[in-house]
Amino acid sequence: MTSFWKRLPVIVRAVLTGFAAAAAGTMPWAGLAALNLKHWPAVPWAVPPAALYLWLFWRYVCGAGWPRSTAAARRANVRANALADDVWSYALVAGGLGLAALVALLHVLNQMVHLPQKSTADLANVPAVSLFILLAMSAAVAGIVEEASFRGFMQAPIERSHGPFVAILVTGSVFSLVHLTHLEVTLALLPYYLAVGAIYGMLAHLTNSILPSMVLHAGGNMLGSLDLLTRGQAEWQAPARPAALIWEIGVGTAFWGSVIAFVVIGAIAIVAYVALARATRRAAKA
Repeated sequence: MTSFWKRLPVIVRAVLTGFAAAAAGTMPWAGLAALNLKHWPAVPWAVPPAALYLWLFWRYVCGAGWPRSTAAARRANVRANALADDVWSYALVAGGLGLAALVALLHVLNQMVHLPQKSTADLANVPAVSLFILLAMSAAVAGIVEEASFRGFMQAPIERSHGPFVAILVTGSVFSLVHLTHLEVTLALLPYYLAVGAIYGMLAHLTNSILPSMVLHAGGNMLGSLDLLTRGQAEWQAPARPAALIWEIGVGTAFWGSVIAFVVIGAIAIVAYVALARATRRAAKA
């Protein structure tokens, strides 16, 4: 069995490993959260066992536990590497600007196509404090598990064998397809998830660490959830309700303003990623 596994192409092994890690990390929380919303939602009782499981998951992907023969490979592939303070700063700024550019792009797309709506009907009867704690746990699970699985176990081996472009493209594609399992996600959102994968993937490549993308991923998910609850607006929606498309009302100043905002913020984000690459090289020489 071991020899068969080693004969598989690196991309196949990396995709299967990353997918297995993502499933192992997210499915227990998904089950616990669903049970919590159904039974005694006033108390976020699912959070303590989920937090314990997430801690054990993190320790395992970082090299703890059995089998010891894979410990070094797990540590190398997950890339939970510490960073210098200035690299942290550059990474958070670059990733934040990348996400801001994505928001500007979504303003453009929302005027070109109708993106799917999210529903919060199943959360209407959950008390605010309990809901906030459950959402925070969901954000933590998404940030830690998905970055360890996709930007770590999946992207790192492909990156070493085929370079960052292929690694980010493959990982982003799988990341996008996995999100199709969410009922509200359609094929129209694949470019959105590809862009998210590229933003986080470049951070992991340039810093050789998943830590900045973990922070941004968890924080972005939490802000998106709060925005959905307070304004009824999903993370990929510019308006809370579908607006008229440019094919129906023509191209106006709002559309061109969104295009200009995307181009300007995107250009600044590229400059920030270049600065991050320089900061990383300086830190490596220090």
